[in-house]
Amino acid sequence: MATRWQALFADLEGQAAALDTAERAVEVEERTRIEIGRARLLDRLRPAVGAIMRLRCIGDDGVTGRLTCVGPDWLLVVDETGREAVAVTAAVISVSGLGRLSAVPESESVVESCLGLRHALRGIARDRSAVRISVIDGTAIDGTIDRLGADFVEVAQHAAGELRRRDQVREVALVPLSALAVVRRST
Repeated sequence: MATRWQALFADLEGQAAALDTAERAVEVEERTRIEIGRARLLDRLRPAVGAIMRLRCIGDDGVTGRLTCVGPDWLLVVDETGREAVAVTAAVISVSGLGRLSAVPESESVVESCLGLRHALRGIARDRSAVRISVIDGTAIDGTIDRLGADFVEVAQHAAGELRRRDQVREVALVPLSALAVVRRST
């Protein structure tokens, strides 16, 4: 009789262990879904720094190259010739070439989280690089960034790839930051 009770208890313990294992698996799956749901585009991109990828952007033919920097609202990609392109994340339609890794959501440093698009553009304006700006409507503007406002850039338009010369400036275009898709250095 004692053996029957032992067999019954062993069976019940086995069922409880199996139920506990199944509940844990469901809980792990749910926590994983919640964690993935918290991930932002930037959290997926930060571990991919150094990888070759292709970005499709609104109003642009696309950017292909090595992802070298991820800001809170921009990406820096360097193509095989060394030419830099700053892509505005709001204009990114898709990204190809990502691995499976994601960064922990909101784990970027204080400095990384503060260096927005204006900081990236300020560096380009400071060194007076000639640029080609792809605007979200599909147009392109060649020139040099003259001014950077709170929510706009002013571009002195001149021939593509040329340095800014006062007598070569055709006109000045004011472009809202919200209209930018990609800013490529020409030189």
